[in-house]
Amino acid sequence: MNWKRPVRQPAATVHRSRDRVLGLPELIAIALGGMVGGGIFTILGVSVAMVGAWTPLVIALGGGVAGLAAWSYVKLALYYQDEGATYSFFKRTFYNSPRAAALIGWWVVFGYISTLALYAYTFSSYAISGFELADEVWLRKLVAGAVILVFALINIWSVRGMGKLEDLIVYTKLVLLAVIAFVLINRSTLTVRDLAEQQEPVSILSVMIIASLTFVAFEGFQLVIHAMKEMRNPIRNTPRAIYSAVAVATFIYVVIALGAVLAIPFEDIVERQEYALAAGTSGVLGNWGRELMVLGALLATSSAISGTLFGASRLMAVIADDGYLPAFVARRRGHIPTYAIIVMAAMAYVLIVAGDLRLILEFGSVTFLLVSFLMAVANFRIRDKTGASVPMALLSIIVLLGGVGMIFWYEFQAEPAKMVAILLVYFVLSLAAMLYASRPSRAAVPGRPDTEKGDMS
Repeated sequence: MNWKRPVRQPAATVHRSRDRVLGLPELIAIALGGMVGGGIFTILGVSVAMVGAWTPLVIALGGGVAGLAAWSYVKLALYYQDEGATYSFFKRTFYNSPRAAALIGWWVVFGYISTLALYAYTFSSYAISGFELADEVWLRKLVAGAVILVFALINIWSVRGMGKLEDLIVYTKLVLLAVIAFVLINRSTLTVRDLAEQQEPVSILSVMIIASLTFVAFEGFQLVIHAMKEMRNPIRNTPRAIYSAVAVATFIYVVIALGAVLAIPFEDIVERQEYALAAGTSGVLGNWGRELMVLGALLATSSAISGTLFGASRLMAVIADDGYLPAFVARRRGHIPTYAIIVMAAMAYVLIVAGDLRLILEFGSVTFLLVSFLMAVANFRIRDKTGASVPMALLSIIVLLGGVGMIFWYEFQAEPAKMVAILLVYFVLSLAAMLYASRPSRAAVPGRPDTEKGDMS
């Protein structure tokens, strides 16, 4: 991959090896924790409504899009070795546009907050799905706030403790979800071809739209980069963790989708959305199947909450360090950005109380596709330094930009009011970021990228 050995930092700034408590299993768990969460349970309903039996194939295509995005992130991460990830990569590549970098930072932070809200709301939907009050929105929001609080406290408590807990939750949930999906597949007497022949033909445009919308379910692989200061051997482990996580997540998603479309009536998946898998599994496997599915969903969403809080809080601290967020957000206890974790948790709960699940899903998809497109552009711009292949870089740019266009086209056709709401969110965030960036800042103007590399090995 033509990796370059970075210039070694002065001894005083090199992080001590004993501070690096996260190995490859923990890094993969953090990425998978952020990826295999609320997204897959939410996108199933949207996908089945539009493409029916083709859902597994479309989700696999979404994994391919995520793989292209991950490739650009890995190239930039190995070159810059900066825990700020998206924000820092943009800032250091387009070093004459610090305010634009601040804008990207605000978008990404709010994107993480929206996905955190999505994961927490999905957790609560499954947690109370077996009770009489399951349809009470106020109870769902209360449970969602409680689970965010629990994992915020865990993240504040210990990086090592969070990493080990993430290992346990993530690998348990993967096995559980895979087992349930394979059982559903084996119980089915139909094939995907049978189902496809029974439904209306699906257009290529619908396939492309859903492949783009599914991107939010793959968001999370970049959380690994936010752990640069706490991981062992970043040069080796960063690409291994990211590529492994994308591959495993794609496999798990396809298997879950295959089990769902083969064993659960489409109308149930579309109607019940957040907890359709639990309800559908109950109809096929009985109460024990439902309980296992609920457990898998709770593990999936809780690890996503923990992983997102871990990575995104570090991004917030980096942006605050540059003066584009309030200074107190940058304060850390050791490597742990305590105030950033608290602020992020609180804002996610505000969004849960005030937000709409579908709007959150679609905003997250647009945001992470958009910033991934910008990362592909950044990778292309410094391709001579990152060692990026020109055809691959151009393909990434075209596919990711096309994904953004597909989502906006879908919103324009299906729900123009929601598209206006998403654009309004972007406008408010952009205005706030620009106003904050115009204040006297203690941040230094970013230097040229080829003079700012640091050794993380």
